[in-house]
This record gives sequence, C-alpha cells and structure tokens, in this order.
Amino acid sequence: MPSADRRRLDGGGEGTAWLASLSPWPTNGFGTERMVALLERLDNPQRSFEAVHVVGTKGKSTAARRIAATIGGVAYTSPHVSGWHERLQTDEAGFERAVQRVRAAAQELGATQFETLTVAAFADFAARGIEAAAIEAGLGGRLDATNVIDARVVLLTNVALEHTEVLGESRELIAAEKLAVAGPGAVVVLPDEEFAHLVPGNELRVGGAQEAVEAFLGRRVELAEAALPGRLEVRDGEVRDGAHTPDAVDWLLERLPRPHDYVVVASILGDKDVDGILERLAQAGTTLVATRTSNERALPAGEVAARGRTWFEVVETADDPCEALRLAHTLGPRVLVTGSLYLLADLYSLAETSPDE
Repeated sequence: MPSADRRRLDGGGEGTAWLASLSPWPTNGFGTERMVALLERLDNPQRSFEAVHVVGTKGKSTAARRIAATIGGVAYTSPHVSGWHERLQTDEAGFERAVQRVRAAAQELGATQFETLTVAAFADFAARGIEAAAIEAGLGGRLDATNVIDARVVLLTNVALEHTEVLGESRELIAAEKLAVAGPGAVVVLPDEEFAHLVPGNELRVGGAQEAVEAFLGRRVELAEAALPGRLEVRDGEVRDGAHTPDAVDWLLERLPRPHDYVVVASILGDKDVDGILERLAQAGTTLVATRTSNERALPAGEVAARGRTWFEVVETADDPCEALRLAHTLGPRVLVTGSLYLLADLYSLAETSPDE
C-alpha cells in the first residue's frame, strides 16, 4: 500500500477525519431517497440558492469553477486534489464547520461519504448566504446525490464510456442518465445536438460554460478564468492532468505542449478502461512509470505496468507515487503525470507534508 495512504486522511479536524472514514459507495444501491430525508432534516438548504447543474465525463470541475466565478457564486466540485475544502471553495476551518453542521443527521441516517459532502455543501452555502452556485454531479446524474436541486440551467460537458456497470453500456444510455437531472423548466446546454432528443421538453442551447452562464444570467458576459489543482497544470518540464478515460486522454493530447516525448507517470483505477487509456497515453511518449494511488480501487502498479508493455517501449514500476515521480525525472526531461486525479491528490498531499520530497 503506497505511503500516501498514511497521509490522505489529514488536513482537518475531527469532523473531517470522520468524513474521510465513511464509505464513498452506498451498500444498497444508488438513489436520492436518503438525500431527500437529510435535506428535510436540515430545512432544505438547497432551496436557498439558484444553481447551474454540471454533468458530463470530462471537464466538469473546471466548468463549474468558471461558471461560479462568472455568476458571482461558488462551486461544489469533486474529487479534490489540494484537500477536502477544495470541494466547497472554502478553507479547512470552514470545511470542518460545514461537516460538523450536518454530522448528526448524516450519522443518524447512515449517509455515504458523498451524500454527506453534498449535504454539507448545500447547508454551508445556505449558511454563508450564497445566492448562486455551480453544482458538479458525482456519478451520472439521475441517481446521483446532487440530483435534489431544481437547477435553472443544466450543462452537459461531454459523454464518454465510464462506470458502465452503473450508467449503461453505451454513450446514449450514459447521456440519458446524466441528462435526467434536467427538470421541466431547465435550460439544457449541450456540446452538440447528438443527445438533444433525450430532453425534448427543455429549451436547448449548444455550447459550453459560456452558454450556460448566458442562460443563467440572461445576458452575455465574459467567462471568468478559474483553475483547480490537477486540471492541466503545466510546469517546467512537467505536466499534470487527471485524465481518467480514453476520451479525456484525447482531450489532453490535443493540449499537451509538444513535442510528445514525455515520460508518463500513471496510476489507473480498476473500473476504468485501462487498456484504452494506456494505448492513448503511449502517444505522449515511449516510457511509462506505473504506480498506485491510495484509492482502494487503484490497480496495483505491477498490473498497470504489465498492461502498459503492449504500447510502451520502456516500462518501470514504483509503488509509491513520489518514488515514481522521482524516477520519471531521471528518465527524461519532460514528465506527464496522469491517469487519475487521485494520483495528483496523493502527490499534492505528500508534497505538503514533506516539502523536501
């Protein structure tokens, strides 16, 4: 187990540590029933603000942050890289207060980690007097914990095959799950017209975050810039991006500084299209350093390495993410760290706790 395991649960108080110990997955299937009950106990804080609901496969977090910055609100995003507080756009003390505010009700109803986070975000936004928010969906949409808001605007960023065991085996089925968050009166912004037939009763627009903002505000404004750790960070000789699907890697390759001669450091979750991701990552360079994150769903580094040998000329293995990064920098001047946001989060956490690493 990587050394990052010992450090990912820090960065907060007792409530934050309790939250980190919760299961991220429901034991009795996905659904919104428990969320509805939780919110009712907390006087339905989600009704205190207007929202843009952001669904899709890639780019949700960045879109949500940019939308929130433009409409004068805050964003709820997931997962995090710099720390739990990143998800609520607050600091560690503020995040601790947000968790403690909902802890008793969440414990009583046996809420999952993501349900608790979502309720904490809504209650925190209400307590802070937030009037507008961009809410990023977690898994899919229809059965996602965020599907309890009456969003005025729904943005679909894109659709790729992911979580097929839950969302469906085709892009059409996955799109239907994601777009199910659109209520009767919502304006739906789509990247193109491919899935327009899935929301026949809604007003439709084609575009992205810019068009979502315009639909929300009713006027054209310049889209604000916003950045999140781990979302296409370019440094001297190193690029980091949490591309976790083949389509996301394609998106990254189009934006990756050339030439494509990177040493690729990658960890991949077992429920992803591992071979599809590795095949595309080989277009970025011929050398792979396989590693493993602290996420329990991450494949062992050896398995990532074994599967990577089909496409990479040179394959190395380092179980610890920091060791993998150090090794990569000895193998070439340009390094690409990718495959999972959890890898970037582990590296961020380790750098914070051991700056000399």
